[in-house]
Amino acid sequence: MMNRSIDSFFRRLFIVVGMVVAVFLLYLMMPVIVPFVFAFVLAYLFNPLVKRLSKYIRRWIAIIIVYATITLGMVLLLWWLIPTLWHQLQAAWEYLPKVLNWYNEVVRDWFTNNSRIRLPELEAKGFSETLVEYMQTNYKFEDASTMMSQIIASSMNFINNAGLIVLVPILTFYFLFNWDQRLQTWKMAIPAPYCHKVVEIAQECDRALMAFIKGQLLVMVLLGAIYAVQLQLIGLELGLIIGMVAGIASFVPYLGFGIGFIAAIIACLFQFGLNWTYLSLIVGAFLVGQAAEGYILQPLLLGDKIGLSPLWVIFAVLAGASLLGFVGMLIALPVSAVLNVLFHHLYDYYRSTDLYKGRKQLTLFDKK
Repeated sequence: MMNRSIDSFFRRLFIVVGMVVAVFLLYLMMPVIVPFVFAFVLAYLFNPLVKRLSKYIRRWIAIIIVYATITLGMVLLLWWLIPTLWHQLQAAWEYLPKVLNWYNEVVRDWFTNNSRIRLPELEAKGFSETLVEYMQTNYKFEDASTMMSQIIASSMNFINNAGLIVLVPILTFYFLFNWDQRLQTWKMAIPAPYCHKVVEIAQECDRALMAFIKGQLLVMVLLGAIYAVQLQLIGLELGLIIGMVAGIASFVPYLGFGIGFIAAIIACLFQFGLNWTYLSLIVGAFLVGQAAEGYILQPLLLGDKIGLSPLWVIFAVLAGASLLGFVGMLIALPVSAVLNVLFHHLYDYYRSTDLYKGRKQLTLFDKK
């Protein structure tokens, strides 16, 4: 009987075509895959707490208790925040006429006196007309029927997205319920000679990620509180919102400081005018926040969890932003923590090779 073998070219071609088709299918299924990925991340974050509680009660009860605790905490937080935020949003809306007056009286006059640029005058009553004109220009609403069809289509998209959002807690529950069994299944799929090393690397990545995430969340909360309390004590009406946004944005290095500082200066100019006392107090508040973050919060709560120098941190954030935009900025540091663990293991392996010890050379450098 003749042995028939597939030509190596066609075998490689088949593999490449299969990979291209798989990537294309993943791209088409991205709206479905995203909720599963998000649910898996949430399950990874909640699993340590569920695991502790499951030592005393059934695991499904522990999951429900965690869900209920998080929901109750969010409700109480919103119950306290919404009235204050609503008041500050109303105050921010009342600044619109002041912004327009500042634009018309300061910005327009400066450009008129110092350049050939002639900026148009803005009025609050013209905003609605400008909005309608923008909608007609960009969305081409020729009549009411086309406008209603666009609204219905947008509503359907919103309903679909809302359905996926509701699906995330359910998926997270199932991920959490079978978490240990799923990890054991993945572990059994690893080839036996490499199982110990792969598990060791995975555990180090897990420790680095969890330590970083817990520390970073605490830094965000405490830094936001520091900014908000200082700005409220100074008397800035939008101090709570600006402080909270600055604390949340501090997940990306230097972004929270930049956004909060610029927003606070602008709000101060509109509320107090060019008052050097208040401007100095705001500058001092953000300097205090930066000092607290750099010398107290990060050393105590984060320490050297990632193991990267400030230069590499900045590079990682910029690289993430370049590759994936804002999402890339958010995941840059956690991904860097994992890559740092992998690099150290790769470097240790390289130092154990005969090539590093000088016992062997690459073929390119062999003496003939």
